[in-house]
Amino acid sequence: MLQPLLFHGPCKPTTITIELKGTIVAPRVVEDWKFREDNTTWIKFSSINGLVIVGGGKVDGQGSPWWIKYPKKSNENNKPTAIRFYNCHNLTLSNLTHVDSPRNHISINYCKDASISNLHIIAPEDSPNTDGIDIGSSTNVLINNSTMKTGDDCIAINNGSSFINISGVFCGPGHGISVGSLGKDKKYATVEHVHVKNCTFNGTSNGVRIKTFEGGSGYARNITYEDIVLVGVKHPVIIDQFYDPKYIDNVGQAVEVSDVTYLNIRGTSLDKNAIELNCDTIVGCTNIILDNVNITRVDGGEAQTICTKAKGKCSSCYPDVPCLSQNSSAIRY
Repeated sequence: MLQPLLFHGPCKPTTITIELKGTIVAPRVVEDWKFREDNTTWIKFSSINGLVIVGGGKVDGQGSPWWIKYPKKSNENNKPTAIRFYNCHNLTLSNLTHVDSPRNHISINYCKDASISNLHIIAPEDSPNTDGIDIGSSTNVLINNSTMKTGDDCIAINNGSSFINISGVFCGPGHGISVGSLGKDKKYATVEHVHVKNCTFNGTSNGVRIKTFEGGSGYARNITYEDIVLVGVKHPVIIDQFYDPKYIDNVGQAVEVSDVTYLNIRGTSLDKNAIELNCDTIVGCTNIILDNVNITRVDGGEAQTICTKAKGKCSSCYPDVPCLSQNSSAIRY
């Protein structure tokens, strides 16, 4: 059993390697956790450059008692993240299994040049707030060849993040790969240069999602989703600028969503609305490009689209996206 632990740099060596061969386990009982200076994290690495963590081992966050004690989304700040990397540049994380974090499994904050690969992140579908990887205020982050089965976002790309490349990720169950949420409490937030490619979503509540709060400001731009496979996803393609109904009175001010491309997206939707572009009535979404998109319904019914205040182009799309200009007729394959 490992109590909460902080590794704090800076360190003299240019590279520090940690090999995890066995299993590290968090305290089973909530009251047994002995936090020191940071009660938001189980294991924290701070200001350590050139950190390499490998070895094929397992990180077990023993999250079940936390989920029972704090079951609601509003309680998420009462639960600790399993592993947090803060201000760690040239980070490598590979060949590890992470299970049952009390909250999100891995947080990447204020980091630059991170390479994350061959991870298995697993938590029950009904476990609250158990994101796979959360990225915030970080740049040049590469995530590839990983499997994530969680109770929340498989990957969430949050404020201050740029040049995020994700490929070869299997997500499901979970809430998909999300940009945001952005702009809560009227805050300024930015995300740009995101590329999600060759990913599969199986039985997730969302597929490729951008979510922002009404009343915020800033931008989410230059985002590409390419070569995506969807299997029984409830909301396959979604831009939601009304993420939380509590903020609906702030209509007319929003994080600007622009230059978003969906290329070669195919699969099946559980919901009748396979594509949802739900943009602010005044700010709207601009330069939204859909090219070679084919999403049918699991039950064989006619797939539909919600499209509000979005501008852009759609080429070879099924279902048709009526608020975007059409380069060719919708085709059902």
